[in-house]
Amino acid sequence: MNKSIAIIGSGFSALSAACYLAKEGNRVTMFEKNKEVGGRARQLLRDGFTFDIGPTWYWMPDVFERFFADFNKLPGEYYSLEKLNPAYSVYFGKDDFITIEDTLGKICETFEKEEKGSSKKLQEFIASAKSNYDVAIKDLVYRPGISPFELMTPETIKKIDQFFSTIKKDVRKEFKNERLAMILEFPVLFLGAKPSNTPSFYSFMNYADFGIGTFHPKKGMYQVILALKKLAEELGVTIKTENPIEKIVVSNGKAAGIISNGITHNCDIVLSGADYHHSESLLDKEFRQYSQSYWNKKVFAPSSLLFYVGFDKKISNVNHHTLFFDVDFEVHAKDIYDKPKWPENPLFYASFPSITDESVAPHGKEAGIFLIPLAPGIEDTPEIRERYFDKIISRFENLTSQVVKNSVIFKESFCVNDFMNDYNSYKGNAYGMANTLMQTAFLRPKLKSKKVENLYFTGQLTVPGPGVPPSLISGKLVSELIKKHHND
Repeated sequence: MNKSIAIIGSGFSALSAACYLAKEGNRVTMFEKNKEVGGRARQLLRDGFTFDIGPTWYWMPDVFERFFADFNKLPGEYYSLEKLNPAYSVYFGKDDFITIEDTLGKICETFEKEEKGSSKKLQEFIASAKSNYDVAIKDLVYRPGISPFELMTPETIKKIDQFFSTIKKDVRKEFKNERLAMILEFPVLFLGAKPSNTPSFYSFMNYADFGIGTFHPKKGMYQVILALKKLAEELGVTIKTENPIEKIVVSNGKAAGIISNGITHNCDIVLSGADYHHSESLLDKEFRQYSQSYWNKKVFAPSSLLFYVGFDKKISNVNHHTLFFDVDFEVHAKDIYDKPKWPENPLFYASFPSITDESVAPHGKEAGIFLIPLAPGIEDTPEIRERYFDKIISRFENLTSQVVKNSVIFKESFCVNDFMNDYNSYKGNAYGMANTLMQTAFLRPKLKSKKVENLYFTGQLTVPGPGVPPSLISGKLVSELIKKHHND
């Protein structure tokens, strides 16, 4: 191949695709609307503190290893990785928490202390989850979502019932202890849907959690973005930041270029790694595959209210990752998926990367990231943000038995309006489109446009789905599709 390719955006999927396409000998140029690369995975630097604005969890290291191996590289050539122990802790009440450690053996001991007999059930559950992981992550997710027959393999036929049951049913059938059940249901939240709407097959996320573990790249997740950027540039990719796209140019039914900052850039192929809905808005109406009603009917992953907080002291009684499940998840989930509104009593998550990594905060101080999952598209004002910061910080203080509010040096927030403004995100969603049964594989928006030749898409709204590892894979899938159709 020797094509000129314009890529819109510079998130994980776009950078992944850029690397693969450049490796094939194409002339690749990336156009990013923001000042720095990374898409949703950017970085905030302030007063000696470093925060990952986007993803903070590093799961499925084998996917990253497989990506770099495609270029005869190792992740370790670009960033340093540390396995977290403990992986995370989960609060259920005041001074009442369960800690998930770094091996399945230790986790089984924790389960057994909580509920007699549960460790044997956990080993069986994780063995099944590992089997799903081997089928899904080593095979199925590397298929382009063109045909339902991609899902029909000797292995998946044996597991067909798992596509018609749910994670919640499977977990609750085996684990009667509410706290343990909630911990087992937690990983699928990364897929953007309720456990009650997520097919059982996605238990492979539990193997990613308990079987493989949670990792931290030194200096934060943004180091992975910088690694992809460096690799892309080593392969000859040109990256243009502060270049928002105004239009995808179509000529004689083919994508012929893009317009950025009033300048037309002609090319052979256009690939958008931006939000899919926004990408299609850059086309004249007759070239769009999906109507507004199509997007309105889809189940989107949540948005988030995030706070990036600098504390002037070390925080106690928490781990690098800490979840706060002290309120009713079902009520919060209804406020996200069923009747969208601000939750009265939200679950929330807190990350303190400076517990693990002293490089991300000044000595003796703590970097804190707080996240509340929200329905996309709801009202977002400074007053609401402030009210919810007070709400979760008060609960945080009570649950962890410490005073932190008067130790806040600064805080910055990021919410629905920012997701829309910074990333052109549909309704301000944070994670793309949820992986429900009817939004899996070939039922997701396509990698290749059906209406415009030479136009392709990649990222969280297409195949294989939300999350950082799937985004890396999405970049590979679309690059292979481009190679297939343009290998002349």
